[in-house]
Amino acid sequence: MHPDPLEFLYRYRLARDREVAALVASCLAYGKVALILRSVESVLGEMGRSPHEFVTGSSDTALKKAFPGFKHRFTTGEELGGLMVGVKHALGEYGSLNACFTSGLRGTDETVLGALGAFSSALEGFSGRPCLFLLPHPARGSACKRLNLFLRWLVRKDEVDPGGWRGVSRSKLIVPLDTHMYRAGLALGFTSRRSPDLKASLEITSGFRGIVPADPVRYDFALTRLGIRDDASFESFLSGIDRAQC
Repeated sequence: MHPDPLEFLYRYRLARDREVAALVASCLAYGKVALILRSVESVLGEMGRSPHEFVTGSSDTALKKAFPGFKHRFTTGEELGGLMVGVKHALGEYGSLNACFTSGLRGTDETVLGALGAFSSALEGFSGRPCLFLLPHPARGSACKRLNLFLRWLVRKDEVDPGGWRGVSRSKLIVPLDTHMYRAGLALGFTSRRSPDLKASLEITSGFRGIVPADPVRYDFALTRLGIRDDASFESFLSGIDRAQC
């Protein structure tokens, strides 16, 4: 599992704590992995044993000031506190982030894209301030890598992803498109897009859905590990694909 911000979710037995911790960890999942882990550890440490109780038991003013001096690349403690205000009011309105998300999900939707946009808009609306970087939105052209990572962690349940959410089919998940998955998608012929944008993410997801219709993001963790771990080689994987295609 290490090094991956996903490891923090295993600290929490209750889904209500896990979903809040997952949002924090995924929103900060940009930049070097060592820095990500340090930043997530700092924030969750402030939240104590129950992130859910920390958020719901704090006033809006207290949440805005909860992370003084915090800085993770482009993200400040004030911005993170503003997002937690949004989380607090979403929990008050829906009871859980799970219910907030599924309120925007329709049975006819092929993917979670529509619900993901509605979820991002809801949290930003509840926060009362723009959260343009912390909460990417598909309407702004973002591939929403970090929010799709958040969904993968909570919707899937296996030896890697801890799950905890209900009412969302894993068949509708979208590949969290980072540099490593983009390279894999190009090598596999799933996309020819020149950048890892939203359309590339959907094309690569479609390619994997052709292999595993019920679980198109099944290979995300394994493939991204090849580009992150020192004891793995993404180049060897890509050369293996080239040989197989020949």
